Amino acid sequence: MKRWIALAVLTLPFVASAAPLEFRAAGSLKAAMGELLSEYQKVEQEVIHADFAPSGLLRKRIENGEQVDLFASANMKHPEMLKNAGKSGSVVMFARNKLCAIAQPEVDVTADTLLNTMLDSSIKVGISTPKADPSGDYAWALFAKADKLKLGATEQLESKALQLTGGPHSDKAPAGRNTYGWVMENKRADIFLTYCTNAVLAQKELPKLQIVQIPEGLSVGANYGLTIIHNAQTDSAKLAMFILSKQGQKILFSYGFDAPLMP
Repeated sequence: MKRWIALAVLTLPFVASAAPLEFRAAGSLKAAMGELLSEYQKVEQEVIHADFAPSGLLRKRIENGEQVDLFASANMKHPEMLKNAGKSGSVVMFARNKLCAIAQPEVDVTADTLLNTMLDSSIKVGISTPKADPSGDYAWALFAKADKLKLGATEQLESKALQLTGGPHSDKAPAGRNTYGWVMENKRADIFLTYCTNAVLAQKELPKLQIVQIPEGLSVGANYGLTIIHNAQTDSAKLAMFILSKQGQKILFSYGFDAPLMP
């Protein structure tokens, strides 16, 4: 398996360049990749320009001609679309995540009561923006499961969900703030569905926030995909392999990701 991954990453056309390596990654990877890139640069000592944003928006930027070398998405769909369009090489799953719910401290909710609480007309449910941000797509997938537990729940959740983050016109958190902590601090949602890794970071900013696990019947997992863009710089393969290495996977794991390539 690991040999196949190495071949998939390396069998691409590369170009030599003295310019910074252009790395684009999902916003939910920002904290983990910040440490990972720092560790990588201790070994390779190369300049990397990293930008973190919703994966769907990053894909569109690449499609529109933005110069990017390596793309790490919060789903497999967006890098696969680039591959199918002839803009990138093979796509490798390098991490997994899952959805959790963040709840205001005053909301009476548990994993067992989460669905009924979200359906309560007095409860504001926040999500990210579907299609622009995979987190929003995963929330929509959770809603789709709700009808199996309570008839009519899917339509109710879809109609009431507030798309507060991840879109091209979403309000931005102040510099240095966690987006979801900022949204909850400003009481824009009573419950917000996001990645568990994001929930942990939000709770570090606002310790009183509750993190509620999604019950099995609604649980949605997220597979993260990595791809090298065509005509990428040669060193892109080195960074990709570091992300897939034991050290890179260990760093992702330390931030709450499931690292499927760890030995």
